[in-house]
Amino acid sequence: MQNTQFFDQQIYHIYPLGFTGAPMTNTFQSTPDFRLGKVYTWIEHLKSLNITAIYFGPIWESTSHGYDTADFFNVDRRLGTNEEVKELFAALDENGIKIILDGVFNHTGRDFWAFRDVKENGQASPFRDWFAGLNFDASSPFGDPFSYQGWNNHYSLVKLNLQNQDCVQHLLGAVTSWIQDFDIDGIRLDAADCVDIGFQQQLASHVQKLKPGFFLLGEIIHGDYNKWANDTTLNSVTNYECYKGLYSSFNDKNMFEIAYSLNRQFGATGLYKNLPLYSFVDNHDVNRLGSQLQDYRNIALAYCLMYTMPGIPSLYYGSEFGIKGERSASSDTDLRPDLNLGSLYAHNDLNLLEQIKRFSTLRQQLPALRYGNYRQLEVRNEQFVYIREFENEFVIIAINSSDNDFDCTEVQWKLPVNSLTDVMSGENIQTSENIFIQKHDYKILHGKMK
Repeated sequence: MQNTQFFDQQIYHIYPLGFTGAPMTNTFQSTPDFRLGKVYTWIEHLKSLNITAIYFGPIWESTSHGYDTADFFNVDRRLGTNEEVKELFAALDENGIKIILDGVFNHTGRDFWAFRDVKENGQASPFRDWFAGLNFDASSPFGDPFSYQGWNNHYSLVKLNLQNQDCVQHLLGAVTSWIQDFDIDGIRLDAADCVDIGFQQQLASHVQKLKPGFFLLGEIIHGDYNKWANDTTLNSVTNYECYKGLYSSFNDKNMFEIAYSLNRQFGATGLYKNLPLYSFVDNHDVNRLGSQLQDYRNIALAYCLMYTMPGIPSLYYGSEFGIKGERSASSDTDLRPDLNLGSLYAHNDLNLLEQIKRFSTLRQQLPALRYGNYRQLEVRNEQFVYIREFENEFVIIAINSSDNDFDCTEVQWKLPVNSLTDVMSGENIQTSENIFIQKHDYKILHGKMK
């Protein structure tokens, strides 16, 4: 699969331990419980959203939240057994849904078997060099007779030494197992900015030999995305720059912010115009869009932007219904709830859901929304108009986040056609006619060159 094919994907993000209502702590003694089987009941819903892949947050055996891995080869018993999850993944594949797993390769939990060996055997442990900064002349905050490097000074997360090839081969062996036994299609590297680039290159080479077209996504918050996403490392990274603009441009009445980011990234001389960056408006680490926006009337407009801008759109489970959720100073629990699909349909924003379904269908139907060049036509404080052009077709996206109607007729777009189709309503519009966008609304207009 070439990079252009990654633009065809529409991803659904599930945080499994929260989604399934699993216990917060793993005792490592309980009988496996196939809570992840809950996904079966969501398949038709996902298909209605034109989802082509699920990105599952951590499913490997861990101590608590999933990012403190204890065993890279086995499913967390709170979610089920390896065999049960294999069958689930096969069912998803039969329904045209690929699988992307969270790869937590920067660190492990303190219950990781190799770290336990270091705790038990000290300097005699054959795994002492698997961990970064191990020092037997100091002690850890947990009282170990040695110190070590923790991720961002979180000592429950033990940083791996990815210069050690025995450690690297263990991780690559786990990836081999998940590809060969579970037929997964991609991995999202957690904290990719902290993961050794050499390891990322090894991983990229390894997976392409095992499964050409395998998708590697990196979690990157800041920096030059080309450093991580290129021909030798990853295929994509998380587009946190545009994530911020996708809500704050509305809150600050400053559409110049998102317009600047999109032009910087994807304009004629854009830094990332050929990269399939991962687009999102919320995820398991940040507030739900329904809570982040100061004016809920703009929520469909933000999703319109996400689905029509260059990149790979991703939905975080439940947010298609406009649910709310905010992180606290000490917990992300509110962002990662146990959700019941029936209750979501009964008690939440079905109008938003239907609009998102329409956005996803349009993106699937119109090549310009997947592959098209990006060009800005008009930017104002509360209005934003841009065009996606591909071969002989184009799509114009016009956003109006103000409390007043927007008269587009005063904007000189200089379009090479006489008529456009409003793809949401099916209405045919003559370019010589007045084009109005109501307050807190949008239009998606499709045309073909003669």
